[in-house]
Amino acid sequence: MTDEIRGLHLHFDAPTGAAGDMTLGALFDLGVPESAVREVLAQLPLGEFQLTATKARRGGIAGTDVRVLVGGKSESQVDAETPPHEHEHEHEHEHEHPHEHGSQVHGGWHDHHSHAQGHPHRLYREIRDLVVAGTTGRIRDLSLAIFDRVAEAEAKLHGVPIEGVMFHEVGAIDSIVDVVGSAAALEWLRPASVSGGPVAVGGGSVRGSHGRLPVPAPATLEICRAAGVPTVHGGVDRELLTPTGAAILATVVKEWGVMPAMTAVAVGYGAGDMELADRPNLLRAVVGRRTSTAAAADDVVELHANLDDMSPELCDHVAERLFAAGALDVWWSPATMKKSRPAFVLGVLVPPAHAADATAVILAETTTLGVRSHNVARRTLDRRSVTVDTEYGPVVVKLGLDGDRVMNVAPEHDSCREIARSRNVALKNVYAAALAAYRRSV
Repeated sequence: MTDEIRGLHLHFDAPTGAAGDMTLGALFDLGVPESAVREVLAQLPLGEFQLTATKARRGGIAGTDVRVLVGGKSESQVDAETPPHEHEHEHEHEHEHPHEHGSQVHGGWHDHHSHAQGHPHRLYREIRDLVVAGTTGRIRDLSLAIFDRVAEAEAKLHGVPIEGVMFHEVGAIDSIVDVVGSAAALEWLRPASVSGGPVAVGGGSVRGSHGRLPVPAPATLEICRAAGVPTVHGGVDRELLTPTGAAILATVVKEWGVMPAMTAVAVGYGAGDMELADRPNLLRAVVGRRTSTAAAADDVVELHANLDDMSPELCDHVAERLFAAGALDVWWSPATMKKSRPAFVLGVLVPPAHAADATAVILAETTTLGVRSHNVARRTLDRRSVTVDTEYGPVVVKLGLDGDRVMNVAPEHDSCREIARSRNVALKNVYAAALAAYRRSV
């Protein structure tokens, strides 16, 4: 069953909000192997911590409860045992007492949570350095994109440079594990597409040293606003959506609305820490095969910019920023512009909801003075990933499907490259072995 959930459509339902631990719990419950996440987390230079994933019931429904323990205690236990103190940083909020989230207890970034005396702080750039030091490839890129959303929201709210955003160390460990763990789980899952329903944020207020703060917390609301995340109250006057949970969903979900037409293959539930009186406190993740009619066509925006005065060395960075902003594809085409200048054309394919973000990246990160855009319709195949055994080791192979009919088969480049490097063999031989192994299996 494990490989059957890879490369399909992924949908999130968040009727009681979301948090980082709930997201990771839902992905584990879905069937993502814990080993795929623990191997990545073991490379993070964070010191001693423990990740636990246990079955739990919320409102009579079983899910997976993920917790991060530092010194044998969860972050909420540490905060509950230590009195708060005044900040030495004007741009951070604090609470006079710890408060419980509807989704988790003290589980998000500490933009609005209490700081316990004696706990050191980490600048955001230090957290980025930790992630870069401990992760690679798509896991690194997705983790940084999620963290960027939180830090950008904090910087805007407090009127400070993004490099000056500072977080509580214990909360940072908790959030780094939640975010990098979720990124590792999603990298293993490799969904062909991701959708999400409206996210419950909760209501009421929480008391802080600056007075009462409304729910959703300012950072959470700013993340949702910037990414166009649809939100609902949720009918509970508690904090249901944390900044970490908001940032993960805002980064990975590309389609917002009801669950698309699909045949469910697996369902997972991530448990929040609290028991709610009138509903199960769970984040649901569903993977399935979209029907051919549902996947046949969708509307996207195509962006273009002509560039004849930008260094090619910037291209990789620009592409990375565009993918983080929600781009589906990024490409560069050679061109000759006025005065016979060699140039290239930047092309971007992006969902309509993320077109403004991608346009802003192009204007900020390239030398262009304008961006062209037009709406296009595209027809796509469903995608699915399977793992085949070759003489060099297991390799991921991507399938393009029209319903149940396999139309295209392609070995996954990164998977082949890792095998080629580790076994010191030619990349083309790994490609050929993967295709032969797949053909033998059908």
